Amino acid sequence: MGVRLMVVDDHRLLAEALASALRLRGHRVLAAAAPTTGAAELVVSRAPEVCLFGTAAPAEPGAFDPIVRIRRERPQVAVVVLGPVPSPRGIAAAFAAGAAGYVRHDERMEGVERAMAKARAGEAAVAPQLLQGAFAELLNPAAAPDDEGQRLLELLTPREIEVLVRVAEGEDTRLIAAGMRIASSTARTHVQRVLMKLGVGSRLEAAALAARTGLLDRAAPLGRPLDDPVDEKGPGDIG
Repeated sequence: MGVRLMVVDDHRLLAEALASALRLRGHRVLAAAAPTTGAAELVVSRAPEVCLFGTAAPAEPGAFDPIVRIRRERPQVAVVVLGPVPSPRGIAAAFAAGAAGYVRHDERMEGVERAMAKARAGEAAVAPQLLQGAFAELLNPAAAPDDEGQRLLELLTPREIEVLVRVAEGEDTRLIAAGMRIASSTARTHVQRVLMKLGVGSRLEAAALAARTGLLDRAAPLGRPLDDPVDEKGPGDIG
């Protein structure tokens, strides 16, 4: 027995091709439409048994807002999401919005029909391998990328960060000493410590590394006093 359904997809050609294929297999397709942002209005007015809801970005905020409205105004309509290989967030967002199933875009037509039949019967329509992959990623998340800027920032003292900022601005040892009100020898020592901690061999490399990692941008929000001298005098300091 055929299913009375609607097909909506962000890509009109995909929606129409899928609708045509399902008609040939004996299903009653009420409409094929795009984009998905207008799906709720159409589904609420036509009230199919099943809505195939295609999306290219299941993890995007608001991607499943139309499903929320469909489930609120037409709770008898079973919505099956057609999407790419989903992230755990994408699957969770689909079911949280009220979807009855999730099927990959590259699924065979038989698989789509099985999902439609399950959804119409009130069952969850999602391939076990999709759930397994989602749970595996949730239980064993990929390591977060190394935040090099933050890591380097934590290696430096407030005074060394001030020195690095001045180096990045092109100040030489004399200007650094004058601006920080310290002796040139002390300024030179600070510069050498900064280079050593950053693992670079020159002031130019230090400035480039600080710019590339966003280290300098992070210093200001932390309240580093870049021009206000602190009481950290060494032999020969001015003042």
